[in-house]
Amino acid sequence: MRGKLMLVTGLAVGYVLGSRAGRERYEQIKRGASKFMNSRTVQRQVHNAEDFARDKAPDVVDFVSGNVKKAVRMSSAKKSQARARRGAVDGNAAQTPSN
Repeated sequence: MRGKLMLVTGLAVGYVLGSRAGRERYEQIKRGASKFMNSRTVQRQVHNAEDFARDKAPDVVDFVSGNVKKAVRMSSAKKSQARARRGAVDGNAAQTPSN
C-alpha cells in the first residue's frame, strides 16, 4: 500500500512540475535528449553494444539451451527416483501381512 501511495504521489508531483514548466521546457528537454542520443560518442557506443550483442548471441543461446536441457534431465531423474521410492514404499506396504 505504501508503494502505491508513493507512486501516486510521485506521478502527481511530476505532473504539477511538468505542467508548470510548460510546453517550451518540454521541447527544450526533448531537443537536448535528441542531441545527446544522436551525438557521435553515444552512437559509437550504441554500435559497439549492438556488435557485442550480435557476436555473443550464439554463445548465449548455446549456454541457455544447454542449461535448460541439463535442468530437464535432472528434473526427469528426480521424478524417476521419487516414483521408484513411492513404488518401493507402496510395494512394501502391499507385501506386509495384515492381522
